[in-house]
Amino acid sequence: MKTHPRRVARINRHRRVRRRISGNAQRPRLAVYRSLKHIYAQVIDDEAEPTGRTLVAASSVEPGLDLEGKSKTEVAKVVGKLIGERATAAGIENVVFDRGGFPYHGRVKALAEAAREAGLKF
Repeated sequence: MKTHPRRVARINRHRRVRRRISGNAQRPRLAVYRSLKHIYAQVIDDEAEPTGRTLVAASSVEPGLDLEGKSKTEVAKVVGKLIGERATAAGIENVVFDRGGFPYHGRVKALAEAAREAGLKF
């Protein structure tokens, strides 16, 4: 089965962005992945051996989140606030934002702004 051209284009954009940005212990990478139904965010230290280490994560599939009846953008705001709170609780306040090849628009932008409001700086 052939990969859809839009998926290939997104992966190429993500590779292009990842050539320039990388997370480290002082300034880890806030990576966002957006599927059709859900949104996921991870704070990653790329220098940790062997292949990087996830320091904090949040997603819309976690149990215990009250997401019933909310739009996908509102869900992204909840996940952004959650990742921001978890990161600041873990002692992380500066991050590098990795939009994952997705446009900085809509749900990705809502997640980023909510994370900023929760205390992350990028």
